[in-house]
Amino acid sequence: MAGLEIRSPSPTADLVLICVNPNAGSCSGKDQVEQLKKLLEQDGFRVEVISDLEILCSRAAAAMAEDRLRVVVAAGGDGTVSRLLNLTGPGTPLTILPLGTENLLSKYLAIRPEPESVANLIRQGLTMDLDVGRANGTLFGLMFSCGFDADVVQRLHARRRGHIRHLSYVRPIIESLFRYDFPEVRISWSGEDRAGAVGFTHSARWTFVVNLPCYAGGLKLAPDASGMDGLLDVCTFRRGSIVHGLRYLAGVVLGKHQGWADCVTGTTARLRVDSDKPVPYQLDGDPGGELPVEIDVLPGRLTIMMPAHAALAKGADARSSWSEIRGP
Repeated sequence: MAGLEIRSPSPTADLVLICVNPNAGSCSGKDQVEQLKKLLEQDGFRVEVISDLEILCSRAAAAMAEDRLRVVVAAGGDGTVSRLLNLTGPGTPLTILPLGTENLLSKYLAIRPEPESVANLIRQGLTMDLDVGRANGTLFGLMFSCGFDADVVQRLHARRRGHIRHLSYVRPIIESLFRYDFPEVRISWSGEDRAGAVGFTHSARWTFVVNLPCYAGGLKLAPDASGMDGLLDVCTFRRGSIVHGLRYLAGVVLGKHQGWADCVTGTTARLRVDSDKPVPYQLDGDPGGELPVEIDVLPGRLTIMMPAHAALAKGADARSSWSEIRGP
């Protein structure tokens, strides 16, 4: 389990690269970025603020080869982290200055949005390797989904002009409520469901593949998901309609959905999702494309810097869970 290895940065690693996404969230966060840069420079770090991802990736790779890269900071939301994850090489240490509309990963990692907190994290934080999912070649850290929510995401980004605010979702949600017809999708996987079945195909109208237990609104679709077990958690709902969607939402909020007959859950390292009709899917809150899709897990692909207390706590939780599964 690569994620159980908790590391301190190299003492020679003094370069911090801050990736600025001009489209991140409801504001650019220029003041926060400048404040973080100033605080780090006061500590003796070399800091570069870069918006060109090609240049940033080249600088990161060169600095890693020289053992000088402290961390790459994603100044934005989950979408900014996802872009960096897909463009930087394995082992590139990433962390977050949360600025975007949604910051699910930073909340999971206990990273606070204040520049002072992020500067302290870069001074004293620890790194761990977390699993990521891969959908048709694109990496995701949090989740994949297809169905109603992916249709909303697709509509939102089709008319996106600049920064996204929470109110930006209102019109796409209303449009999806009236136009999305909940086509059936097929999920084929070789894993284990609650009944112990191994290797099967079933149909659903809502499909979620979760790497980390993070979703908008704090919903726990797969509360036991872990980024350190080499597996993805699957949660599907069979029935399609807004009425059933509201029922499923209530079940998730109450933590009851996993016991329902029309909810199938399980874990797997690989699966395929397809449909006879065009169905969009989303990855970490951004449009991913349309079905069919092949999904697998890449253990330990994301190297992430987080507060020391969070790294130690997650490492302890992972060891405990692993012991329960494997025995002493």
